[in-house]
Amino acid sequence: MEKPIRILHVLGTLNRGGAETMIMNVYRNIDRSKIQFDFVIHTKEKCDYDDEIIKLGGNIYSFPRYLGKNHFKYKKAWDIFFNSHQEYKIVHGHMRSTAAIYLKIAKKHGLITIAHSHSTASRGNKVEQFVKNIMQFPIRYIADYLFACSDDAGKWLFGNNVIKKNNYRVIKNAIDAEKYVFNEAKRNEMRKALGIEDKFVVGHTGSFSYPKNHKFLIDFFYQVQKKNKNVILLLVGDGELRPQIEKQINSLDIKDKVILTGIVPNVNDYMQVMDVFVFPSMFEGLGIVTIEAQAAGLLCIVADTVPKEAFITNLIEKISLSEGLEVWADKVLKCTKYKKRNTFKEIRSAGFDVVEEANVFEAFYEKQLICNKNREVISL
Repeated sequence: MEKPIRILHVLGTLNRGGAETMIMNVYRNIDRSKIQFDFVIHTKEKCDYDDEIIKLGGNIYSFPRYLGKNHFKYKKAWDIFFNSHQEYKIVHGHMRSTAAIYLKIAKKHGLITIAHSHSTASRGNKVEQFVKNIMQFPIRYIADYLFACSDDAGKWLFGNNVIKKNNYRVIKNAIDAEKYVFNEAKRNEMRKALGIEDKFVVGHTGSFSYPKNHKFLIDFFYQVQKKNKNVILLLVGDGELRPQIEKQINSLDIKDKVILTGIVPNVNDYMQVMDVFVFPSMFEGLGIVTIEAQAAGLLCIVADTVPKEAFITNLIEKISLSEGLEVWADKVLKCTKYKKRNTFKEIRSAGFDVVEEANVFEAFYEKQLICNKNREVISL
């Protein structure tokens, strides 16, 4: 039996972030007898998806974090890796900060290279952002293929003219849409378990990190609960800023009105619990959770930083963060009465159902290695 093509994906970690979730959605649905995914990550800590990847037949390799002072050691590690692992013919880079380094080395070893943009800004303070942006700039000239989750994300990382290039493509962050279809029995079961059967539930899913803007979220909810005493805020996720957010919740004396679930494997079930989804992000490459929320039939109030590609149904509305807390609170309080509906067909017809998107990935990888023997860059 012919061995599957092995694709090497490069990331920082394998936790439940947007890029990682997208890759795992595809990995679960791709024909793994033909295509297998392996991963290079930049941590030695156990990650959320490690066990599942091993179970699906993937390999995970840990690299040292890039610190600047270990520049030559980092480059050498990649050289050694590609010399030792000649089974790889394609490297798919999702980690931007060092992509100009590892993709250049991959090309030297004869690999086809893909750079994938998942964001529209760099994290960190101004100095860190400046350094990252300088390091990332050459990617557009190094990678064979330039992928992005939205045109905004593509233009941010690869330049405004990227959309005219024949090696550029928007790859939709597809989801297992069927899992999110509104299910009243599951909703009632989950709400009963949480003890919030008669509550109006404002929900949010995302890592507790700067881009997700939890501070604004808590301040906004404080205004909501002053106007409606029967509300609950349900926060799904975890992250480095959680201690600060918990401190903010306590200082506003709303601890009894906020549920923090931490990281959960069944986000789809928790979305059944929600009555409205709120997403005040500072910046987003796409905002995959807004797609999930629409798939669950939820009304979504989102910041105008969310790219146009996320606006699939008429359930999603954008507001500028500059509008202020009162405007956001009033908008959400108008969402108390609406009937949830099945949006599966809309999600699928917009190209966000992962079963179809997995076929796109599979066809691309196979075309590169089976139909493109000369390893030339093929127009997308």
